[in-house]
Amino acid sequence: MDSVLFKIQDSVIKYANIISKISKVDVEVMDENYYRVAGTGIFKDKINKDMSLESFVYTNVLKTGETSIVKNPGKEKICEACPNKEDCVETFEISTPINLRGKTIGVIGMMSSDIEHRELILDNLDDYLELLSQIAEFISAKAFEYMETKEIKETVSALEDVTKHLEQGVLIVDDKNTLISINKSAKEQLRLKESILGSKIAIEFTGDVIDDLKEYHVKIANRNYTLIGDLVDLNRKNTRYKKVLIFSDLVSLRNQLNKNITVVNPLAIDQIIGTSEKTMRLKEEILKISKTNSTVLITGESGTGKEMVATAIWKSSNRADKPFVAVNCGAIPEPLLESELFGYVKGAFTGADSKGRIGKFELANNGIIFLDEIGDMPLYLQVKLLRVLQDRKITRIGSNHLIDLDIRVIAATNKNLEKMIEEKKFREDLYYRLNVIPINISPLRERREDILPIIELLIDRYSKLSSKTYRYIDDEAIKALQKYNWPGNVRELENTIEFMINMMESDGVLDLKTIPENILYDEEENQMRDIMRIDELEQREIKKALDIYGHSTEAKNVIAKKLGIGIATLYRKLEKYN
Repeated sequence: MDSVLFKIQDSVIKYANIISKISKVDVEVMDENYYRVAGTGIFKDKINKDMSLESFVYTNVLKTGETSIVKNPGKEKICEACPNKEDCVETFEISTPINLRGKTIGVIGMMSSDIEHRELILDNLDDYLELLSQIAEFISAKAFEYMETKEIKETVSALEDVTKHLEQGVLIVDDKNTLISINKSAKEQLRLKESILGSKIAIEFTGDVIDDLKEYHVKIANRNYTLIGDLVDLNRKNTRYKKVLIFSDLVSLRNQLNKNITVVNPLAIDQIIGTSEKTMRLKEEILKISKTNSTVLITGESGTGKEMVATAIWKSSNRADKPFVAVNCGAIPEPLLESELFGYVKGAFTGADSKGRIGKFELANNGIIFLDEIGDMPLYLQVKLLRVLQDRKITRIGSNHLIDLDIRVIAATNKNLEKMIEEKKFREDLYYRLNVIPINISPLRERREDILPIIELLIDRYSKLSSKTYRYIDDEAIKALQKYNWPGNVRELENTIEFMINMMESDGVLDLKTIPENILYDEEENQMRDIMRIDELEQREIKKALDIYGHSTEAKNVIAKKLGIGIATLYRKLEKYN
């Protein structure tokens, strides 16, 4: 007895009683499996019984789907096979089909057992037929509602079972904008608990399409999110289950849309190698500034490790578990730099990826963006960067809505930005926005105590990478490496050690024979020039100071103090050497 009519048996019995009270005759309802679902009068005590041996008229109605009228029960042709035809107590019978989705799922039977009620039905036959037809429709509608609800529940149940195993986040919303289901991935991405179910949810399309996915502002119990995915409208009336929001894992999506993100090897402070006073002071500065959100400008010659310092700040900060996105402003073609930084939406401009792309600033949201080679940024983009630093908001190219940023900016350059300002190649207002916390990394030649520990680290790394057996480096080789001025700084030293490991013989010894010739020649030249004229030495140190501190009036005051001379003396010497 698992038919749909038995699933709504209470409603069927109610309708049977209504017919019986109106018509003053007995009523019964049989389902498609020949079981009595409802009955009144003489049938009341026979509910849930098998009717297969007594339902000859009903069988015909089930087959044809048409109403049957039997005016003389037991005597008509349709009654010939009935075993009770000789003892039939009925005097009149009407049987009407109950149809659902093109199929007959049951029969309503109305019958009289005396002449008086038979005549009453015959006199008002059209009214009785209309009554049965309407009740059949009511029962059918109730059955349809049950079936639809059952199907939806089964669909949602299946959907919930499937979504449990999806990497994508899934939110299911009812017709009252209440969150009724959330899968594991969504809970993890949005940092929600199961108790959030039952909360109100608002989903609003921002108008932006990226990678053929739509962007939505989502608010759940006073928490705001920006999600990228698809909102599926179940498009069913009178149901609790209205919408399903499926959104991609944010990390996976970011990686998919931004394949050219700079790969960095983050270092903690204790991994910065060196024991010199300048290196120790640098480590102290990193620790101090890492706990703030102020913008940092890292300066220093090429190869000194500006990215290493940036990642050390990141790893020591309260954003260590948030994104770190590095952008080399000098390596990206100028026409593409704006879209790389700020992103763009679908169809934003000719030549762009038709699917759209998330920009580096948005990728780094809540974390740190590292703008390397900031001196190479074109002037028109410097204006936009300044606005981002001031407002902490960005707009994707082709979009109209603002995206809030919670981000720390670290910039780096090996160029003299103050000189570029004088030459109108760099904006002064942007410089001061970036230079809130300045960090200068000294060149390797000014911290020679760091050379040996760096050499030892690099030898260990490259001997393992090349699968070579290393024994030791002799004193002459160490002396030569320590005397060299390293214009390419740590990067040049790294390349040199890699070369030496490749040149190392099977004895596992690094000696002068393994050192590149240009370094040995440079050492000989330095030995020939051990003694410099005073004016040459003075000119070299003044030039070095200008490269470090710049050419502004304020910088020259600092330089004079560093050199231990008066400002007037410094100007005389500058005029002399120029």
